[in-house]
Amino acid sequence: MYRTHNCGELSQANIGLKVKLSGWVQTNRDFGGMTFVDLRDRYGITQLVFNSETHPELSEKARKLGREFVLMVEGTVAERSNKNPKLSTGDIEIMVSSMNILNPSLTPPFTIEDESDGGDELRMKYRYLDLRRNPLQRNLMLRHRVNSEARIYLSQQGFIEVETPFLIKSTPEGARDFVVPSRMNAGQFYALPQSPQTFKQLLMVSGYDKYFQMVKCFRDEDLRADRQPEFSQIDCEMSFVTRDDVLNTFEGLAKHLFKTVVDVNFDNVPHMSYADAMYNYGSDKPDIRFGMKFVYLDDIVKGQGFNVFDSAESVIGVKAQGCASYTRKELDKLIEFVKRPQVGAKGLVYVKHNEDGTFKSSVDKFYDNEKLKSWGEKFDSKPGDLLLILAGDTEKTQTALNVLRLEMGERMGLRKADDFSLLWIVDFPLLEWSEDDERWVARHHPFTRPLEEDLHLIDSEPGKVRAAAYDLVLNGNEIAGGSIRIHERDLQEKMFEVLGLSEEEAEEKFGFLMGALQYGAPPHGGIAFGFDRLVALMGGSESIRDYIAFPKNNSGRDVMIDAPSPLDKDQLDELSLEVKKRESVQP
Repeated sequence: MYRTHNCGELSQANIGLKVKLSGWVQTNRDFGGMTFVDLRDRYGITQLVFNSETHPELSEKARKLGREFVLMVEGTVAERSNKNPKLSTGDIEIMVSSMNILNPSLTPPFTIEDESDGGDELRMKYRYLDLRRNPLQRNLMLRHRVNSEARIYLSQQGFIEVETPFLIKSTPEGARDFVVPSRMNAGQFYALPQSPQTFKQLLMVSGYDKYFQMVKCFRDEDLRADRQPEFSQIDCEMSFVTRDDVLNTFEGLAKHLFKTVVDVNFDNVPHMSYADAMYNYGSDKPDIRFGMKFVYLDDIVKGQGFNVFDSAESVIGVKAQGCASYTRKELDKLIEFVKRPQVGAKGLVYVKHNEDGTFKSSVDKFYDNEKLKSWGEKFDSKPGDLLLILAGDTEKTQTALNVLRLEMGERMGLRKADDFSLLWIVDFPLLEWSEDDERWVARHHPFTRPLEEDLHLIDSEPGKVRAAAYDLVLNGNEIAGGSIRIHERDLQEKMFEVLGLSEEEAEEKFGFLMGALQYGAPPHGGIAFGFDRLVALMGGSESIRDYIAFPKNNSGRDVMIDAPSPLDKDQLDELSLEVKKRESVQP
């Protein structure tokens, strides 16, 4: 037996008890006659005491212990004289009578502390050490709890978990596929699934009614803090349902997870159309923890000789409450911020609503105080408020102002990590025009059902057709997306036709699905939660990396195991592959 208790459970109720503990050395403090060692496991830390008077050899051995040595100790629980209220075991210590070094350790390349001195790449290289730190362990425990509670809720709602294949057919309609060469079928390739979409629809055709899966998905796309080449989804599908049936079911899942895991309650989650979201916030995933809706000014600012506004398709602004005290230096930094390529604005007009009721702007040359007052009325501004205005092409201006709005929300302390707000976005466009491909492409995926009232526009004005699609947004982040699916072959064929696929292409790529739709496919719909992102946001972070045990870096590499890596020639020959070396480019 390596232990009778873990390092996080002993208390004053155990004083006098002989115990055995195992764990890692966190710190070692030598005070001459007494040596104190903090022993750590994933449950907590317990202080060990080595007394040189009663156990001189043992005490000498303890002085030489290094960080991360693995120990097994026996001793007696005693009351601690200098109690540590920060530890669950801070009222007691162990008077050690015997010790066994189970394994020594090299000195770690960074400290195994809550605030480590290791950089991202170093900690990624030694991820097995990084995972010993409390913040990472808390994150993975949170992930485990969300996973468990999701399974409990869905099982109680009558869903069954079904595993779908990882080796499937490549259908390059969305992000890039990861492909896997087949040894037994030379020159042919599997693809790793970007989602189990077609398989879960086939399960509905098979009559399984309510399906879910905690599933790995793969996309070969550019990475950022909230993306990984492999990621996890809570993937779900239901039969004989309307849009509202799906929304009610998975709003229930979200409420259940927040209540049971982080003790947060939600009332009914509001619904907002895509059109309203873009008009009011410039985003299809608005953060509604704070206001700052867009204000459109075209009717009162044009025709005054200010060419920036006169030549713009739209003039739009937001009100930053209480920010009129911003200095010229702070305003100049905001102007620099909106001019960054990531934002894309050409400039920024600001108006201060002064405490005395007057207005001061960066365009006083063109607009007197009375005209600026009418702007203030449009914004419903009060003394002390700051108005921030952008102008230009409507869509680009909305997008840029959305970024500025979020930045101001951050600066004003309105985007708190422990403040949660959920929102359904509905009535997305079914299609969007691709300038590169010069054709319509599916905004969600080609199996999404058009709204019945818009079906008559599918041939004449496809850009106006709305989809029976929906996204669940948490704090300005999409955490789930889905739709009601097409369940009739003729409508699915029409969709492929609008997307520019010939009958032959549609049959080659999706013939198995269209064939299945002819055998009594029920009306069905579903949703997929981005599991990594959901857990990270519940943990107060927008980065998913620290909520995944072994993530990839921003280049898609696992620096711990050094993957991806080349194959040797024998493996390549077996797979009938030849790797061409890139020619070096001469300067």
